[in-house]
Amino acid sequence: MGAAMVVVGIITGGGPSSFKYFVDVPSVIITVGGSIAGTLGSHKLKDFINGLKSASLAFKEQGNMDPAEIIRTIIDLANVGRKEGLLALEEAANNIEDQFLKKGIMLVVDGADPELVRGILETDLVCLEARHKKTIGFWEKWAELGPAWGMIGTLVGLVIMLYNMEDASTIGPAMAVALLTTLYGSLIANWLCNPIGTKLSVNNDVEVTLRNITIEGLLSIQAGENPRVIEDKLKSFLAPSARDSVGMEAPGGEE
Repeated sequence: MGAAMVVVGIITGGGPSSFKYFVDVPSVIITVGGSIAGTLGSHKLKDFINGLKSASLAFKEQGNMDPAEIIRTIIDLANVGRKEGLLALEEAANNIEDQFLKKGIMLVVDGADPELVRGILETDLVCLEARHKKTIGFWEKWAELGPAWGMIGTLVGLVIMLYNMEDASTIGPAMAVALLTTLYGSLIANWLCNPIGTKLSVNNDVEVTLRNITIEGLLSIQAGENPRVIEDKLKSFLAPSARDSVGMEAPGGEE
């Protein structure tokens, strides 16, 4: 969408033929090449490669990212545990694709201490956030370096222009080329890096919320709490407008 706005602006400002004014190979090399080199220098090679690969995650639909659906699943598990016992959850876990939830269920079924269950799952969550923040940091660093290298390119262009001012007719084109690197740097930051970094940050926040819901839900099941109470507790993670989408099919699973 952002690229489309830039294209529309160029066309309405100078017509289709004006595109040639916005293409300059040396400016691309300085801005794109310099910012990528700076980003590579700020990360280990493995993290740099993983950062580039993560671009696809911003445009790909993740698995189950619906908190209401996770809550409904946990309530169903709570009803099973209340009616048939915690050992029955092992069979129910076979139909669950969420590996984090399945891991927590197996800890509960194995009779692990509640504090141990919380500790293991929260450690998993902390490690997840650390991995996500490292990837998000990659895009933030590139967004930071893009405009900086654009300004470096502009300064290089101005130096060259100032050394060649004998012909006044060349000043305007030279200034335009010098400014292109600033434009490229701004596009790198605001069209590419910041949107991807923001989308990954949003996905991280949602996934962290889902895992916090899972942790609290499983500990509540392990404690033998009433499914209705568990539902009310987990709904607090949702916005008020989304709480009505969570409903229990059974009347609290009460005997």
